[in-house]
Amino acid sequence: MTTETLATLLRHWAGRRGDETAVTFLDYRTSEDGRAAFLTWRELDDRVSAVAARALELAEPGERAAVLVEQSADYVVAFLGALRAGLVAVPLFAPNLPGHAGRLTAVLADCDPRLALTTAPRLDQVAEFVDPKRTELVAVDLVPRAREREWPVPDPDDLAYLQYTSGSTRSPAGVMLSHRNVLANARQACEAYGAVTGHTTTVSWLPLFHDMGLVLGIAAPMVAGMAATLLDPVAFLESPGRWLRALSASPGAISAAPNFAYGYSASRVSEREKSYLELSRVVSLINGSEPVLPSTIAQFQTAFGECGLDPAVHRASYGLAEATVLVSVTEAGKPSRQVSFDRDRLAAGAAVPSGGGDSSTLVSCGYAAGQQLRVVDPEQRKALPDGTVGEIWVRGENVGRGYWRNPKASAEVFGLRLDGTGGWLATGDLGVLFDGELYVTGRRKDLVIVDGRNHYPQDIEQTVEEHPAVRRHSAAAFAIPLDEGEAAVVVLERAKNLEEANLAAATEALRAEVASRHGLKLTDLVFLAPGEVPRTSSGKISRSSCRARYLDGAFADRRLS
Repeated sequence: MTTETLATLLRHWAGRRGDETAVTFLDYRTSEDGRAAFLTWRELDDRVSAVAARALELAEPGERAAVLVEQSADYVVAFLGALRAGLVAVPLFAPNLPGHAGRLTAVLADCDPRLALTTAPRLDQVAEFVDPKRTELVAVDLVPRAREREWPVPDPDDLAYLQYTSGSTRSPAGVMLSHRNVLANARQACEAYGAVTGHTTTVSWLPLFHDMGLVLGIAAPMVAGMAATLLDPVAFLESPGRWLRALSASPGAISAAPNFAYGYSASRVSEREKSYLELSRVVSLINGSEPVLPSTIAQFQTAFGECGLDPAVHRASYGLAEATVLVSVTEAGKPSRQVSFDRDRLAAGAAVPSGGGDSSTLVSCGYAAGQQLRVVDPEQRKALPDGTVGEIWVRGENVGRGYWRNPKASAEVFGLRLDGTGGWLATGDLGVLFDGELYVTGRRKDLVIVDGRNHYPQDIEQTVEEHPAVRRHSAAAFAIPLDEGEAAVVVLERAKNLEEANLAAATEALRAEVASRHGLKLTDLVFLAPGEVPRTSSGKISRSSCRARYLDGAFADRRLS
C-alpha cells in the first residue's frame, strides 16, 4: 500500500500532465525583464527522483535534510526530493540571505541534518555552516538522472518536514508536520481558495521556507495539479509591479501576501505599468500573516480596480505554522466584512459595535477552513460565547505534532483538552467570534498593558503611521518592564522625504496623538532611518526583535530622535 505524499502526487500528475508546465521561475537576478525558467511535470518528477536517489545513498529515511537553496525551481526539486527519499525536509534558505546568518546557524544546530541540499554555486558557503562529520552536502543541480526504483513508504503520521517559525514572536522553533498534516491543509486551502486543476495557477513571491510560501508554492500545486509561478521576494521588493504582471499573465491566479505588500504595491506601481495589467482573471488574493487593515484593502482595490480586479477576490485569512498554515478564510465571491468596534470595550474583552466614539475597525478572517475553531478562556480552558475576546484554539488534521525536541513547549501548546475532547492547539492569538465570523485582535504576548489597561499594539501603530513624518508599515509598539510596571515604547522609521530637523516636532505631535486617542503615555518614541526597523523574512515588522534590540541598547547609536 502506498501512502499519499506530496512526492507521490507529483508522480501522479507527471503521468497525467507530463509535458505541461508545472513550475515557472521568473528570474530577475539575471534579467531586468525576468528570465523565465520552466519545468514540466515530467521534468520535475525526473529531477526529484534524481535527488531522492542520491539522498538515499547518504542518509536513512527519517533523517533530516536541510534545504539551503535560493528561491527557484531548484528549491522545489530539493524539497520534494527529500520527501520522496523518506527524509524529513527542513525548508530553510541559502546562506547568502542578508541578515539571517545567526538564525541559520541556530536552526541547523537544532535540527542536526544528515544532508544539506543546495546548488553548486552555494556549496562553499553552505560548507561553512555545517559540520562535515555530521552533514553531507548535495548539489541538487548536479545529480545525475536516476534509474527507476522503489521508494520508501512512510506512514501518514511520519514527519514530512520541520517548519521553523519566522521568529516574529519568539525564537525560531521547528513545528513537526506530518504527511497527513500538510496534505490536509493543502486540500483545505485548495477548496477554500477555488483551486481547479487545469484552470487555476498559484503565483507567489513569498519565501518557500515560509509556511504560506511553501503551501502556496509547492503543496497546493501538488494536491490540485496546478502550475506554480514563483518570484524571488527581493524581486518583488525591488519592483512590486513584477508580481502584478505575473498575476496578469497567469489565468486563474491564486496568490497571497502580508497586508503591507498590498499597500506597498498600490503606492509603487506606476500608471504606465497599470496600463499593461489585466487582472479580471484573478481568482483569490489572500491577505494574512499580519493584521488586515481596511485602508490597505481599499488602497489596493482603488489602485487596480481599473485593471479589472474584482473586489470579491480579496480573501482575508488567518493561520499559523503550528496548523501547517491555513485556519480560517472569508467566503468566496464576497468582499471581506468590516466592523468598527468600541475600542475601549474591545480592549476590555467585549466586541461591541461602535456607537460613534473611538473605534477599532477589524476585518473578518471568515470561517474555519475544514477544521474546528473556538475562542477560549486560556486560564479556565473553557469556550467563550460569541462577542467575547479570548485565545483562538484550533483542532483538525492540519494541526502539527509539536515542536521539534521541545516536549515542554509542545505540551503547553499542542494536544490540549477542551469541552471533553483532546487535540486542541492554543494559538497564542487573541480573537473574537462575531456573527459567527472570526476577528483577530492581536497576540496575547503582544498586548501592551499599562496602568491596568489593555492596548492592542496595531491600534497604536496605525495611529502613528497616519502622521506624514512616519514611513508606512514601519512602526512597532511594545511594552518594556520598569520598576513601577510596564511602559509603552514605539519604534518607527521616518518618511524618506522628512528632514531630520523636523523630527523633534514630529515626535512631540506623535506623543500627543497617542495620548489623546489611546489615553496612553509613551515612555519612549524612537525614530530610525528607513529600513532600520527589524523585519521577519517575509517582510513583516518583528515586534519581538524590536523589543529585544531596544532593551539591549542596539538602537542607541542609530536613533534619530
